[in-house]
Amino acid sequence: MSWTKKQIMLALLLVVTGSINTLSTKWADTMESVNSVGEEEKFNHPFFQADGMFLGEILCLITFYIQRTVIRRRQREQIEMAPVDQQDVKFPKVIFLAPAFCDMLATSTMYLGLTLTYASSFQMLRGAVIIFTGLLSVAFLGRKLRYFQWLGILAIIAGLIVVGVSDFMSGDTEGEYTLNGIITGDLLIIAAQIVTATQMVVEEKFVTGYRVPALQAVGWEGIFGFTALSILLVAFYWIPAGIFSGNPREVLEDVPDAFIQLGNNPLLIVAVLGNIISIAFFNFAGISVTKELSATTRMVLDSVRTLVIWLFSLAVGWQQFQYLQPIGFGVLLIGMMLYNDMFILPFCRSQGWVNDALPEDTEPVLAGNSSQTNESPHSKEGIDNPDATVEPL
Repeated sequence: MSWTKKQIMLALLLVVTGSINTLSTKWADTMESVNSVGEEEKFNHPFFQADGMFLGEILCLITFYIQRTVIRRRQREQIEMAPVDQQDVKFPKVIFLAPAFCDMLATSTMYLGLTLTYASSFQMLRGAVIIFTGLLSVAFLGRKLRYFQWLGILAIIAGLIVVGVSDFMSGDTEGEYTLNGIITGDLLIIAAQIVTATQMVVEEKFVTGYRVPALQAVGWEGIFGFTALSILLVAFYWIPAGIFSGNPREVLEDVPDAFIQLGNNPLLIVAVLGNIISIAFFNFAGISVTKELSATTRMVLDSVRTLVIWLFSLAVGWQQFQYLQPIGFGVLLIGMMLYNDMFILPFCRSQGWVNDALPEDTEPVLAGNSSQTNESPHSKEGIDNPDATVEPL
C-alpha cells in the first residue's frame, strides 16, 4: 500500500528535524564568537545546549495540550468519547523524575563528547544503546533474549569497533581534532548510552503502566530535566573542569559567557534555536510516524537520518572520508535489524531457510511480576515489545 501525502510529510519531517538536531548542535560547536573576556573563541557550552534541548521537550507538552484542546473542541457535540491519547490520564508526576535525571546525564555527556569528535560518529556510536538495553532488560526486567538478539548485539559491538577505528585513522590536517580528544569523545558517547539504556529500563518498569500519552511524557521529562540542569548550571559555574572546559574561567559551564557569545554572533542564536525547535518537531514526528506507519518504519527513517548527517558532514568539510565508517555503519545496521527481528530473519523464514518459532509455553515473563501475565499484548509499549523497536541511530 502506497503512503499518503500526510505519511510522506511526517517521514520527511522525522528525517529532516532529526538531522537538524544533531547538525545544529555541531554547527554551534564549530562557530567562533567573542567571549566574556573579549577573545574570539569557539562556542563550547555543551551543558548550556543540553538545557536548551529540554526546552524543546517542554514544547512537546505544550503541543500535547493544544492538540487535546483542538480534538475536544471538534468532539464537543459528538457522543463518542475522545481518543485514549487525548483523555486525562491520572499519574504521579514524580515518576518522570528518575527518567529525566537519566536523560539529563546522558544528553549532557553526549553533547560534551560531540565537542571532541565527529557528528557522524556521534550518531553512529549511539547504536551502543541496544547492547546495554538488552543486558539491563535481562538483569532487571527478567527478559529472555533470543539467539538473534544476541547475534544483533555481537554485530553492533563489531560495528562500534569499526567506527571507532575509523575515527582513530581519520587524521584532520587542520588539527581541529586530536587523537586523545576523539578517543575521549567516543568513549563519553558510548558511556552515555549506558545511562540512556537505564532510562529506557526505568521507563519500562515504572512509567509505561500508567499509559501516559507519549507527547505528555516527553514534556514532563523535559520539565524535570530543564529544572534540574538549570540548578546544576549554577554549581557548574564554580566547578573547575580543566581540559573539559571551553570557557575563559575554565569551569564546567559558564552560562553568562554563553549568552555573551550568542549576542556577538547571530548565527549562534540560529544554531541554538535550531536545536531547541528541531527536538520538539522530531519527537512529534517520531510519535506520529509510529502511529501512522509503524515502529519499524521509524527505525528505518532514523537510519536514514544517520546517513544524512554523515553525508552532510563530508560535504561541509567537518570530516574527511574514511572508508571504514560506512562499513561500520552497515554492520551496525545489520546488528540493529537482527536485534529487532527485521527484514533479514523474516525474509529467511519466508523462504523456509529458518524455522525458529517459539512454543507458547516458553514466552518470557517479567521477573517478579507474574500477576501481569493476563494483560493484553499491547498493555505495555516498552523495549522488546512486539510493536516497538530500539531506535539508536
